[in-house]
Amino acid sequence: MAQLNSDSIAARETGLVPVFEAVGLQKEFDDGQVQALRSADFKIVEGEFVAIVGPSGSGKTTLLQMLGTLDRPSAGTLKYRGQSLLDLPDPAAYRSHEIGFVFQAFHLLSTFTAVENVQIPMFENHKSRRERKTRALELLKSVGLEQRVDHFPAKLSGGERQRVAIARSLANSPSVLLADEPTGNLDSVSARHILDLLSSLHRDRRMTLILVTHDMTVAGRASRVLQMIDGHIVFDGDPANLSAPRPA
Repeated sequence: MAQLNSDSIAARETGLVPVFEAVGLQKEFDDGQVQALRSADFKIVEGEFVAIVGPSGSGKTTLLQMLGTLDRPSAGTLKYRGQSLLDLPDPAAYRSHEIGFVFQAFHLLSTFTAVENVQIPMFENHKSRRERKTRALELLKSVGLEQRVDHFPAKLSGGERQRVAIARSLANSPSVLLADEPTGNLDSVSARHILDLLSSLHRDRRMTLILVTHDMTVAGRASRVLQMIDGHIVFDGDPANLSAPRPA
């Protein structure tokens, strides 16, 4: 497990400190020629459902990747439960134990069945074969795929593959779920079912859910929206109050 300090542990128990807190977050590429993030400031507290919206190239995926320590900022501070994510001794352990990822492209292994794909994150926790399979079967049942556990990804619909990916993201009981355009490759009916599933997981498991999307209908399901344009956060609030895109 990620090595969190005593202040971070106390923060988790009391809920007084945000899950994530960013100050002056910046990200540059190509020796400063491209600015993906420009002095982003925000807080996300325990149990929130936050949608990060904006057009392609606005910086929303870059921001999500930083929350999952898949990328590092060029400047600024980013904390998880009071501890700097830049100073974690083992970012991989943080991702394994604290964070669940759901991606637009599913990222399932084609030669593994649904139940085998869900087990992959559990290998880092040294569970027995029986424990891994039992846990994977429980998770697949929780996302409505108990009849498809032995199917390979090629035999599953897009919506079913995303359900497998969601089950996999829950394998190690993370407290935060990061979803990057989880409905982007789905038809409207499947997309609605996946959103219903994510919303119920957020509610029932009291997870912090952070979802990236360019679709305002999807964003409307969240309790809070961060709107990004050209690397700036230009709106932070209730999705009902978000109308036309605002200039940076």
